[in-house]
Amino acid sequence: MLKIRLAFLFLIVLALSITGCAGKFHFFQDEESSFRSPSSSEEKRQQDASVQASSQEVIPVLVNKSNRLPNNYQPRDLIYPDIPFTFQQKMEKRQMRSEAGAAIERLFAGAKQQGVNLLGVSAYRSHASQTALFNYYVKQDGYEEAITYSAVPGTSEHETGLAIDVTGGDGKCAAEDCFEGTKEAVWLQNHAAEYGFIIRYPKGKDAITGYQYEPWHLRYVGKTIAKEIMDRGITLEEYVDATVVNN
Repeated sequence: MLKIRLAFLFLIVLALSITGCAGKFHFFQDEESSFRSPSSSEEKRQQDASVQASSQEVIPVLVNKSNRLPNNYQPRDLIYPDIPFTFQQKMEKRQMRSEAGAAIERLFAGAKQQGVNLLGVSAYRSHASQTALFNYYVKQDGYEEAITYSAVPGTSEHETGLAIDVTGGDGKCAAEDCFEGTKEAVWLQNHAAEYGFIIRYPKGKDAITGYQYEPWHLRYVGKTIAKEIMDRGITLEEYVDATVVNN
């Protein structure tokens, strides 16, 4: 009889211990679910975008004066897009990441079908190249002026392999203010998002992006994000709900 009672007591204790583990497991599941599930789809979108923007490898990565790339970062999937550039040499700055490169090929082809000829000016830059370029601008215009139009090494979108400067087919106004208002600039403003690109530094947003208006600077983020950004007239910083740069 004593053995039966002991066996019965053992089964009760065992049942309670199993229930306790299961209860704790469900508690952590609920807690994790509560942490991960925002109160609205808009909040979830912002959370997802913020997480994506913090990773250097993801397509919507946010790189600006407040979000640096590692000094040794180099994209692993660089290709040479089959598009014309303002120069003939097969140089580093002709490269882009594979997805962005395929998209820029489609963009150039789409523009040409509508009578708009484009040329690439500068795409990927290594950390060393960005360092040399920035130092040149500092020597030419001084540091305070240089940071309004050129990125400190590690903070340039060109280092991601997802950005490219373009100009018209005549090669004039390459990365210059005179590109504004040209038929090529207007076409890009109206159609770049169809191919997954945004005008990264829009007019009147320099207090947010940290840079003056650059209608020639295209940044690949994918069609869905590009369409939302361009339709709403916002910046990548505003899309991911990041802290503004404010120079």
